[in-house]
Amino acid sequence: MEISASGRLVVRITAADVGKRVSVRQRLDLPDTGGEFTDTVGVLTSWDDHGLVITRRDGEAVRIAESTLVAGKVVPSAPARRRGPSASYAELARVAARGWRPLESERLGEWELRAAAGFTRRANSVLPLGDPGRPLDDALTAVREWYAERGLPAYVQVATGGDGTEELLGAELAARGWVREVSAELWVGALAPVADRAEGAGVVLARAADAGWLARYQRKGVGEVALRVLGSGASVWFASVPGEGEVPAAIGRCVVDGRWAGFAAVEVDPGARRRGLATEVMAALALRALDEGASAGWLQVEADNVGARALYGRLGFAVHHAYHHYRFAGSDAGVAGSAGVAGSAGVAGSAGDGG
Repeated sequence: MEISASGRLVVRITAADVGKRVSVRQRLDLPDTGGEFTDTVGVLTSWDDHGLVITRRDGEAVRIAESTLVAGKVVPSAPARRRGPSASYAELARVAARGWRPLESERLGEWELRAAAGFTRRANSVLPLGDPGRPLDDALTAVREWYAERGLPAYVQVATGGDGTEELLGAELAARGWVREVSAELWVGALAPVADRAEGAGVVLARAADAGWLARYQRKGVGEVALRVLGSGASVWFASVPGEGEVPAAIGRCVVDGRWAGFAAVEVDPGARRRGLATEVMAALALRALDEGASAGWLQVEADNVGARALYGRLGFAVHHAYHHYRFAGSDAGVAGSAGVAGSAGVAGSAGDGG
């Protein structure tokens, strides 16, 4: 903790340090604490009139009132490990879900029901990690009703190559009239080898997606809902490579969450392909993630996105598991299905962001 020459604790961080790894001490503003203090170490992800938010290595976001700060300083980033990542399906599924948050969610036992006005299936489907707390048929009825109330088709995201129970759920869904529509894969890889490819191609990093970034983004008609989903996550970065006009030649998105960095929306202007811009975007984002203490990367890509799969393979990523979206196609699907859900159009010659 930072201590001045006179022995007093001092705060040596400001809002300008957002994105850096910090250590802070705060006074507990609770009754009967007797003047106790608590320390927090992590990435300073925001600082506004409501206080500051520090995201710890495990992904937990800690909100701290500025008035309770008694000391704080920027600290060196934790050294990144150069070994390959290893993780269970459940860990990666939760990390991926935190990096692409819906506008609305509700728990059904250990299942999470997610909705975001139809922007991507990932943000508008059930993530079933465990027991729903009731018989399966009752749980699926509750799922269909929940999505029907929001004018959305009912989707359940199911993995293969996970912990084994996911495959069983897929079979149960199929037997009950649920249809598998979109499949994709989650790939993992070490960050350091990707960051080592950075050659300084003028990649610009920002905390928010500007008009130029959105103009290059593959999903058209991006509105407020999409912006909120894109901006969700523990520590989010948007990368751009300036083009000849206002629209960047290449873009990408990364969310840092503990030891993991998730990549998405890596896209290149068709006229600027084969110049290594997608690699430069990935490398710049990986370097930033390493600075924040991450060591492993994950990303999602559909099976038919040939260009993205080739790029990821060259960067050392490999398939961890596949996941699929099952849609209910029974008698009540017509009402719920009136609102289309944006899928994942694979980006030719670039890296998409899954379903």
